[in-house]
Amino acid sequence: MAMEIKIAVPSKGRLRDPTLRLLASAGMEPMYGPDRSLIVPTSQDDVGLVYIRPEDVPAIVYSGAATLGITGLDYVEESGVAVEPCLRLGYGRARLVLAVTEESPVWGPRDLEGARVATKFVSIARRYFQAHGVDPIIFRISGSAEAIPRLGAADAIIDVLSTGTTMRLHRLRPIDTVMETEAVLVARSCNGDEGVERVVESIRGVVNARGMRMVMMNVPGNRLREVLDVLPSMSGPAITRLESREEMWEVITAVPARILSKVIYEAKKRGARDIVVLSLERVIP
Repeated sequence: MAMEIKIAVPSKGRLRDPTLRLLASAGMEPMYGPDRSLIVPTSQDDVGLVYIRPEDVPAIVYSGAATLGITGLDYVEESGVAVEPCLRLGYGRARLVLAVTEESPVWGPRDLEGARVATKFVSIARRYFQAHGVDPIIFRISGSAEAIPRLGAADAIIDVLSTGTTMRLHRLRPIDTVMETEAVLVARSCNGDEGVERVVESIRGVVNARGMRMVMMNVPGNRLREVLDVLPSMSGPAITRLESREEMWEVITAVPARILSKVIYEAKKRGARDIVVLSLERVIP
């Protein structure tokens, strides 16, 4: 079967590996990597991947060369092309920050009138400074931005801050957040195309499942209401009567991972027993 749906994915950088793991979990595992071909089939017959630079993903999707794409929200905003974020993917989270050297007298964007600002994100930078009523000299760089102020080539930079280690190494000080970013799934339109909607829902199910756990427990009949009162659920827990000497119920529900330990503690305190926690592959509301 021909590849009816092509998904543009990063060929390099911090988003590449988590993107490929996400697609594999959604049933679209690539048959081989970008070292062999730029366009590769996946385990889903009608879906293929296009490996390209993450900054080029929005333009490739907008041109129609790819049906969907995965890249950073910062690259989407920088591109300026009319693609639509269909889904935030929950990884690659970072901030785009304005930063200066530790000894710089600059403490905010308004201190940079007429100053030199280096960045890969020229369009974002222009909009940011316009919003603050400031007109610095903005120039584009293609390599590492962190060294530019130390070389004396710029008074400030706008760049991605993830852990902050690289900026600290170059003795830079973030002074403002320009925008928050993370990996996003984009298309020219997220609705109206059956293939696009199918892929979006497959990936959405995996993203939803990553923050959830399935919890199974046995609850004596005389404690059932107490336990149910502390259990979260999407539409309601599944409850089944067990064949046992005493009245016993099996209760199954999905629990957000961030509150899992609290829920288990409270349920056990109220009489739940034989508690089992399972990972989920997909959650589709």
